[in-house]
Amino acid sequence: MQKILFILTSHADMLNTDTKTGVWLSEFTDPFYEFLNAGYEVVLASPKGGQPPVDEMSKLTEHITSSNRRFNDDAAAQAEFANTLPLESINPDEYTAVFFPGGHGPIWDLADSATVGKIIQSFHAQGKVIGAVCHGSAAFISAGKQDAQFLQGKRLSCFSNAEEKLTGKEDHIPYLLEDVLREMGAEIDNTVIPFAPHTIVDGNLITGQNPLSAGPTAKKMIEMVKGTV
Repeated sequence: MQKILFILTSHADMLNTDTKTGVWLSEFTDPFYEFLNAGYEVVLASPKGGQPPVDEMSKLTEHITSSNRRFNDDAAAQAEFANTLPLESINPDEYTAVFFPGGHGPIWDLADSATVGKIIQSFHAQGKVIGAVCHGSAAFISAGKQDAQFLQGKRLSCFSNAEEKLTGKEDHIPYLLEDVLREMGAEIDNTVIPFAPHTIVDGNLITGQNPLSAGPTAKKMIEMVKGTV
């Protein structure tokens, strides 16, 4: 069975507030079950290993998806989530594709992780599928720090500046993701309609803009993986 690597954030703190962040739950659960339903094994990892923090807002009724409800009734999946592997233990050669869920956490730890950068570079060099959704695209910053050419001309989607302002959290984060990716050479392709599903494919990179883009991003990844084997 082919294995898909999910790399989740371990970061919970935000700036100038007691409010916590972490993984946006549906950005994990929607792709997680898309891959399971398609017959893949999903392996979960994070910078610190163990239980990743979850953004409490993503548990509110208005943000709950059918995959969230499935996860809440899935003891095996909850156990996997509570025991993610530490990134340092990951051998990229064992995996067919890698996916980075969002939540604000990745703009701190995944963006600044040399290990994440090396994993992305390894997957990219082998032509393997790399996916990210929302703030998960911050992981590409780590690869760009290691290779200044990595992001040059790459078409990516990510949580937009407009969406960030609508969440009211722009004063609680260190930077706007869209701005930094663009400054590093990426061509940001976002829809102007806030929180509408939007997914971009550029070579082996597949990126989604926001929570509603998580499932569609995973579906495109599955299509690409099937086309390469």
